[in-house]
Amino acid sequence: MGLTKLTLLTMEETMTSRDLSIFNTLRPFSIGFDDMFDQFENMLGNGGLTMQSNYPPYNIRKTGKDNYAIEVALAGFNKNDVEVEFEDNLLTVKTKQINKSDEKSEDSEIIHKGISQRQFARSFTIAEDVKVNGAQLKDGLLTIACERVVPEYKKKKLIEIK
Repeated sequence: MGLTKLTLLTMEETMTSRDLSIFNTLRPFSIGFDDMFDQFENMLGNGGLTMQSNYPPYNIRKTGKDNYAIEVALAGFNKNDVEVEFEDNLLTVKTKQINKSDEKSEDSEIIHKGISQRQFARSFTIAEDVKVNGAQLKDGLLTIACERVVPEYKKKKLIEIK
């Protein structure tokens, strides 16, 4: 009985999410989407979302037909504490080194610290045809403006029949 359980567990462990993935069922019907399917596989891990910190909280908002805004709640941070990087389709919002000496000034000191200023890094995968236009930190909310730019070859066109 114990041997049977071990065999079942071993069989379960050797099956990967790729074996059971719905993305594999879509691959025969698509061309050129392999990178996208691989990114989904990496994000989903072994059949479920990998554990990620939920800090800082964020929204992704559609602000127009081809415009988006990523809103990241950054209470207690100013623009000198945070940096936004965009490289190889990966947009990353992260903290710079936090200076602990700011907690104490000449006329006051913090008795209770409830506004978190911990280190973080949050990344977003951005599509090839999306351009990051800029970022603004106002009232504790970092807003990153993005725009989908559709190239001419992807736009709808009428093909002449000869």
